[in-house]
Amino acid sequence: MNRIALAVFATLMAAAPALADDCQSKAVGKDGRALAGAALTGFLKKCQREACETKAVGSDGKPLHGAAKNSFMTKCKAGAG
Repeated sequence: MNRIALAVFATLMAAAPALADDCQSKAVGKDGRALAGAALTGFLKKCQREACETKAVGSDGKPLHGAAKNSFMTKCKAGAG
């Protein structure tokens, strides 16, 4: 079971740079123009956090909590940023 969890984690870390590109491509205001400055920074942080939260799942399929979730989120955001 640990091997499966490790394989899933490694796959997610390999895909993390794609999250940054995906969030960057979605950073468009209501007027259709690209976001800039503080609006861009805030949007990217929120986008990356939401993308990582959906993947914060243990090997048993249940959402992570506490220190395990914090560790996963830190690693996920670092890989995505």
